[in-house]
Amino acid sequence: MSVIINLSEIKSILKNIDLMTAIEKGFVEYSNGNTVIPPIGELLFDKPEGEVHIKYGYLKEDDFFLIKIASGFYENTKIGIPSSQGMMLLFSQKTGQSEAILLDEGYLTNIRTAIAGALAAKYFAPKKIVAIGIIGTGIQAKLQLEYLQQYTSCKTVWIWGRNIKNVEKLKSELSDKFVIHIAKTPNEISQHCNIIVTTTASKESLLLSEDILPGTHITAVGSDTSEKQELQSEILGKADIVIADSISQSKSRGEVYRAIQQGAILPEKVVELGNAIKNEGLQRSNEQQISVVDLTGVAIQDIMIAKSIYTNYKKQ
Repeated sequence: MSVIINLSEIKSILKNIDLMTAIEKGFVEYSNGNTVIPPIGELLFDKPEGEVHIKYGYLKEDDFFLIKIASGFYENTKIGIPSSQGMMLLFSQKTGQSEAILLDEGYLTNIRTAIAGALAAKYFAPKKIVAIGIIGTGIQAKLQLEYLQQYTSCKTVWIWGRNIKNVEKLKSELSDKFVIHIAKTPNEISQHCNIIVTTTASKESLLLSEDILPGTHITAVGSDTSEKQELQSEILGKADIVIADSISQSKSRGEVYRAIQQGAILPEKVVELGNAIKNEGLQRSNEQQISVVDLTGVAIQDIMIAKSIYTNYKKQ
């Protein structure tokens, strides 16, 4: 009989787990071909605007397989609930029996995305970070900044968002830990920061190629469908290093997809994250390189995080 693990239990368990190592290992296993990850299932809605992603798969010769349902409904904040919702379903790979239902309300998707952003910084950000730029004001903007602190002591932060009230609210939430500057334009972020994280659901470019300075690292988190785009495609053409968390997914979604579609880069330029993690020669090698990591979200992240939660739940 499957167990139900609610959000409060999940948050308690997370304090005792090294998820960074687990998800890093998952990316390597994925690039090594040791997983079965089918294409993402997707539902898109117009009234109100929203989306549901269904990600699923398994690590070969493991105990479990996973199905995750995660949604984003961007008008939820108007009625006082988070835009992210969802759950993870864990099954036995040996019998097909349901092992656990993780009622995480989309929380674990947010955490594993922030961890992927921190891993991107670990391998591709410049050693000396002068300021961190955050584009967007939602939960992912906050989490990306917090998780980046595992790899940098930089406390100088520039934030840009379309809604100034949301920017000011995020600033007030972070001001006890960071020195926060509010940017009037995305270009102002580019001029002051050498690491930038984009976290919006934008369908038009927010950062322009001409504004990106040498030595800049960009982690693009928001563009996880075929329609979204936060980076002008020429940025990827200009970059010395272009990384996708999933080469197969980048054929239908994300910044890499848009850049290839628009002829800004050739597919051969793109390196998969797991391959770069295990090969130092594919990582940043000097402080002048421009690097872009395109994160569309891969089911192996969900597999590793759900497995870790359930394993520790059973121990307790």
